[in-house]
Amino acid sequence: MSDTPKVRQVDVREAVRLAREGYKVVDVREPWEWKAGHVAGALHIPMGDVPARFETELPDRSTPLLLHCRSGARSGRVAEYVAQRGYRNVVNLAGLIEEWPAAGGPWEAPAQLLSEEQRRRYDRQLLIPEIGTQGQRRLLEGRVLILGAGGLGAPVALYLAGAGVGTLGVADDDTVDESNLHRQVLHSTADIGRAKTASARERLTGLNPDVRVVEHGERLTTANAEDLLSAYQVVVDGSDNLETRYAVNDAAVRLRKPVVHASAYRWEAQVTTLVPFEGPCYRCLFPAPPPAEMAPDCQVAGVPGVVPGLAGMVQATEALKLLLGVGETLVGRLLTIDALRGEFRETRVARDPACPACGSAS
Repeated sequence: MSDTPKVRQVDVREAVRLAREGYKVVDVREPWEWKAGHVAGALHIPMGDVPARFETELPDRSTPLLLHCRSGARSGRVAEYVAQRGYRNVVNLAGLIEEWPAAGGPWEAPAQLLSEEQRRRYDRQLLIPEIGTQGQRRLLEGRVLILGAGGLGAPVALYLAGAGVGTLGVADDDTVDESNLHRQVLHSTADIGRAKTASARERLTGLNPDVRVVEHGERLTTANAEDLLSAYQVVVDGSDNLETRYAVNDAAVRLRKPVVHASAYRWEAQVTTLVPFEGPCYRCLFPAPPPAEMAPDCQVAGVPGVVPGLAGMVQATEALKLLLGVGETLVGRLLTIDALRGEFRETRVARDPACPACGSAS
């Protein structure tokens, strides 16, 4: 007659009671089963790992043990195995572990990263290795400030909202004008006379209800720049005046916020990404504003709508890479788009040690 202690079989309610009384719960299911949900505080030793791990992780053979799998079959075999090796108080759950929470037992389940609706909406993005479920969750938790809801900001806002960036701040103190519509595709004829931020919020939340749009109906200045930037992870600068660009840069350097900058002039546009102290800032590239006649805005110089559209799409791409932490951004590179020639040119740019904003003496 064998001296091996008999393994007691219990149902779920009895198992929950024993766990409360101090029995150590041991889950012998596979890792994928464990990840789907498990008893709170349980020790996970997959059945295949039992010979190598069990005695090391549970050296005291007098410890009262409650073993389980999904239905009790696998854990029953493990219970007999360990009982033969001297474990004197081994109990097996001969029931469905899925009933544990209903029986009042503590249960840990992973937070659902994406809802079924979100999985359908972002299906094509989820297939990309650099995004996947975890990356999409990062985008949904992302916060981007878009400065200007015009020719650059419009495509940026649409594509970031479509990608599921959860919080988009839109800063603009202007209203929609009929002359805007050929390039500011965020707005429609019905929006003429409305605040651009209100028009943007309506369009973006209509495109994607996952997105929260924060309206900042004011022009960014040196006085309010830090307050505006502080709540966001990434800043996309689609402003159309030099005073704003320098104010954005200086606040971003102080707060160490990355800025994706772009500007458009007739058939050309420039895009770069400015990450403080990793590459040049805007003042490294342009230490002082040029005379006004050397940098006319589109009201004077004109611009075809596709040019800021191209630049804005590059800006949106840069913002996504920054949020996801993937790829190679345009830090240290100035991308020039020549739409007439169909050319994209890249110029390497470096930090200026003497820069008043980010230089060694600043």
